[in-house]
Amino acid sequence: MGESSGGVSSDSASPPPQPFTFSPESSDHFTGAAGMARAASFIAAGNVVSRLLGLIREIVIANLFGATGLVSAFRAAQIIPTMLYDLLVGGMVSSALVPVFSAQAERDRAALWHLASLVLSTAVVGLAVVVLIIELAAPQVALLLVGGFGDELLAITALLIRITTPAVLFLSLSGIITGLLYALKRFALPAFTPAIFNATIVAVALVGALVLNGDIEVLAIGLLLGALLQVALQLPGLRDGRLRFVINLHHPDLRRIGKLYLPVILGLVISEIAIVLDRNLASRTGDQSIAWMQYATTIIQFPLGLVATAISLAILPTLSRLAVVAADAAAARLEEFMNTLATGLRLVLVLIIPATIALFVLAEPVIALIFEHGDFTPYDAQQTVLALRLYLIGLTFAAIDQSLVFAFYARQNTLTPALVGLLGVGFYLVAALLPALFRPMQMTDLVLANSIQLTGHALVMIWLINRLASLRGRGLGPTTLKALSASLVMGLALWLTLPLLESWLPEQGLMAETALVGISTLVGGGIYLLALVLLRSPELALLSSLWQRFLPKG
Repeated sequence: MGESSGGVSSDSASPPPQPFTFSPESSDHFTGAAGMARAASFIAAGNVVSRLLGLIREIVIANLFGATGLVSAFRAAQIIPTMLYDLLVGGMVSSALVPVFSAQAERDRAALWHLASLVLSTAVVGLAVVVLIIELAAPQVALLLVGGFGDELLAITALLIRITTPAVLFLSLSGIITGLLYALKRFALPAFTPAIFNATIVAVALVGALVLNGDIEVLAIGLLLGALLQVALQLPGLRDGRLRFVINLHHPDLRRIGKLYLPVILGLVISEIAIVLDRNLASRTGDQSIAWMQYATTIIQFPLGLVATAISLAILPTLSRLAVVAADAAAARLEEFMNTLATGLRLVLVLIIPATIALFVLAEPVIALIFEHGDFTPYDAQQTVLALRLYLIGLTFAAIDQSLVFAFYARQNTLTPALVGLLGVGFYLVAALLPALFRPMQMTDLVLANSIQLTGHALVMIWLINRLASLRGRGLGPTTLKALSASLVMGLALWLTLPLLESWLPEQGLMAETALVGISTLVGGGIYLLALVLLRSPELALLSSLWQRFLPKG
């Protein structure tokens, strides 16, 4: 369920915003939580814009191309730059770059710029070689990815791979710059890079298909241009930097990054192999399966990115600094480290549980509103709803898992999450292949296997983090119980209200679909908040603080 990550640009005459102000030396835990909420609010703002544009992107794709085999071919080609980015740079940002860059930023700013120059220069050289290899081997890569396609669709997939693959260079440079800006506590520009990515795909698709009469290739071209603009958007944040081209593979900090990332990349290799297997298996369940699964994934990514990614990235710099201090005073700072992690987990739970239940109840009207237009048929909607509800089983676990993985990264322990990742792949393979022993494989087998993988991974990570220091007594149990109780009340109310709203509103039409989802969302959100107030949830204060960051001042 991955998506390329990756802003409001600040005034160039003023310093970039630095919302993350929590100091590890502060003894006031609420001060730390408030700082976390402020940082998360910046990242969340970028995620709101990005996810909305991501939905618009998918709406445009669904309207222009439906859920055909051509869309599945594009989804397969889209995997290549995303997979290479995740494998070569994406996992490095949180696991190695932010911790090492953050530590260097505290000690010597000049040395930080030198290290950043080394990382960027090495990435350009290495990725150029990778791109050349993929370009030459595009037909073979297409066969590996979607061997179940026919010859014509395989040829189209190979063409799209050749167009999209160079995007990995720009995605990777953008990811490295993001890690550098996070280490400098400059959250604004990185938070909005996914927005420019999605906006570019939308613009190119509309112009290319409607004005220039282009075919599915316009999506690949939009992806490539969007990746390029991600880099351009973040460059103003480096205006005080001293970057230059330099190669030195023996630099100690570069080796430190490599050492931290080695366990991660080993785990990612297995994970990416599982993704390739997943797409290959999906291509054998029908030409449209990959398209249906991706449309459902888009819906899942909205709450996951808005809640889990924002909060996880917000707490990572603080956890990294606490972990550095903990090296000298482990007993004194471990409690603060765990309290910071627990606060992040509580915020995730209080937001992701209601989102999961609301999406499950409202799956049909949401899919109808977003996708069921143009070339997207009612049968496509039915299959996408089915995939969405099965994906939702693992959503809450996927959300809390991000914060748990980042906690290990902050302590510069990348081996443990990598090993758990290997175990997660095992969960997936068993769950996906077991039904095929008794009947032909179906798309739903793969979606359910993904949820089982996410759930198993999160449970193992919870067990491991408790071996570091217990999470008991930090409010997670009461928060989960209150959020779940309030969400179930909300879900029941939505389930009862939905038929009434459908009978009162016109039977079809965009306005009716919008009104149905909008009213249901307002009703559900109001009931959930009221239930939290009656249950006296302490997280309401933090949510209120976060919300006030979006309101105009004065």
